[in-house]
This record gives sequence, C-alpha cells and structure tokens, in this order.
Amino acid sequence: MKKLFRWIGRILLGYFILSILLVVVLKWVPVYYTPLMFVRQNVEPKATQPFARQWKPLEEIDPDMVRAVIASEDGKFIRHHGFDWNAIGIAYKYNQKSKNGKIRGGSTISQQTAKNVFTFHSRSGVAGFIRKGLETYYTVLIELIWGKERIMEVYLNIVELGNNVFGVEAASKKYFGHSAKNLTNYEAASLAAVLPSPRYYRVVNPTPGVQKRVNRILETMKHVGRIKWN
Repeated sequence: MKKLFRWIGRILLGYFILSILLVVVLKWVPVYYTPLMFVRQNVEPKATQPFARQWKPLEEIDPDMVRAVIASEDGKFIRHHGFDWNAIGIAYKYNQKSKNGKIRGGSTISQQTAKNVFTFHSRSGVAGFIRKGLETYYTVLIELIWGKERIMEVYLNIVELGNNVFGVEAASKKYFGHSAKNLTNYEAASLAAVLPSPRYYRVVNPTPGVQKRVNRILETMKHVGRIKWN
C-alpha cells in the first residue's frame, strides 16, 4: 500500500511540474490547437464547412472586440482573480430552479480559456467533476503566470465562433470579409453575441433574439471604456 501511495504521489508531483512548465511555455507560444478543436474535427465531424482558425497577436485585434467580450461574457474580467463568485452564485441558483433544462454559466473568460486549452469536454459524472477540478486548477495558474492580457489574447484566438470556426480573425474574415484588426463595434458585438451557442446562433442575419443581445452588448460596451492591462 505504501508503494502504491508513493507511486501516486510521484505521478501527481510529475503532473504538477509538467503542468506548470506547459503553462509557462504557452505564455509565449501561440495556442494553435485545443481539445475542443480536436473534438469538432474528429469526434463530431458534422461540419459542412472547412476548419478555419488563424492566430493573431492581441495588438492586431481591434480593441472593440476586447470590450465586446468583456461586455458580453465577463464584466469583471480586469478586476477579478479568475473567478466571479457572485456570477457563479447567481448561475447556481438559476440552475437549481430551472425546469426547462437550460443551464446558465457563471464562468469567467479566464475559466473558459483554461477549460478550452487544458481540459477535455465533459459535463456529467466523474469525468465532469475531474474536468471542473482541472479547469479551476489551470485558471489559477494562468492568472498567476499569464496575466490578463495574455489570457485575453489566447481566448480571442481559440474561442468557437461558428461551425468549425475558431478565433476572431477567422470569424472576421468569414463573416465580414476583413481582418479582426478592422472590426467595427457593431461587428465585434455581433461576434460576442453568439458566444453562448456559436454553432446555432447566426452572426450574419441574426434572429431577433440575437439582435437584442447585440444591442445590449453595444450599450454595455460604452461603459467598459479603454482597457488598461498594467
């Protein structure tokens, strides 16, 4: 039994060291591929269009896109340390009372980035519990090692924005015909508006519900202001 615990301890220690090294490396190296991209390409090959992604440094993405995702997904992004406990509490209470099967998420941009880069995708059972634990662990690591600017850069480059479309550069070219560097505030809000369900909501010719969301994001963006990373 002692040998078993010793081996388990060694495995955990090795994973701990490797995970930190991986996060340190990815602070500088572009994240070109994620577990979700693998799932979409190989486990759920239902896409009717080519796989599209293209990495762009944050300085080559219009600042309106940053403001749009903060307005849409995580209003306290600059201020929190990875977790918005108030949003998590609200989501928990909503999901406990929900009778239609709809689930509200309380994840921050940091948590979404950690989940998409470092974990597999499972919401149920033991696998879901493990995944959530890893997401929490990596959220703490990227907050400490990457910082907000790098988290936002990675998020905007890996986020799913359509059927087989990942990252705002690929999405901007697909839907608007130009680079993310030249996004208007309306275009940025349109991309952010589909984030809750990017494979079902339309960026172009949105439904009335999505259009209302675009309008709300545009209004909220006015109060986000200029982002200061340092």
